[in-house]
Amino acid sequence: MKILIIGATSGIGRELARLYAGQGHTVGVTGRRNELLYSLQLEYPNHIFTACFDTTAPGATTQLERLVTRMGGLDLLLYNAGWGEPSESLDYEIDKGTVDINVNAFLEAIHFGWQYFTAQGHGHLAATSSIASNRGNRITPAYSAAKSFQSTYLEGLHIKALRTNPKIYVTDIQPGFVDTKMAKGPRFWVASPQKAARQIKHALDHHRWRVYITRRWWIIAKLFKYIPSWLYHRLG
Repeated sequence: MKILIIGATSGIGRELARLYAGQGHTVGVTGRRNELLYSLQLEYPNHIFTACFDTTAPGATTQLERLVTRMGGLDLLLYNAGWGEPSESLDYEIDKGTVDINVNAFLEAIHFGWQYFTAQGHGHLAATSSIASNRGNRITPAYSAAKSFQSTYLEGLHIKALRTNPKIYVTDIQPGFVDTKMAKGPRFWVASPQKAARQIKHALDHHRWRVYITRRWWIIAKLFKYIPSWLYHRLG
């Protein structure tokens, strides 16, 4: 199988690349830090292909096309690039940067994957969203909104695939707290990147359309969904 992981220099993406490459799959990895991509390639020189570029920069699709050509094809595309900082004072630059990578760059990559898999007749699209996608958040309003865009968009593509081509699978991955640089502030139920990657791979192997990482975070997702707005707004 040929897997492309967008955003694999560290954390979940890097561990997933290791899992797939360790099983003999061809893995393409992207990121902005070439030294980290190179060190990953050294671990699996016969299975990992790298491309160093910023997903928010012009020409990202061209970079993806070139990498897939070098890989010899594509079966699974995972958009794992993402960023978000607290914006309690509603900092425009923070919010814009959050939207650029979690909405605009996400959309470009997913469109590339969808068109590729449609022409091919099969494939698997996935993205790492967040449990934060379920409700608004006063501390990270742009991040929650951007991740909500991802999850809602992926659900729409999942339905579209069921109607038009059931051989195209779509997976929305919603992690809770994972022990990476992205996780800030008070935390609970924190998973290691290795554990998160194992659970994500299991869900992708079984073509799950939505998965919570770790699995018990589905409890929080349900609470977010059913807690009354008047109470949620007071707690927030």
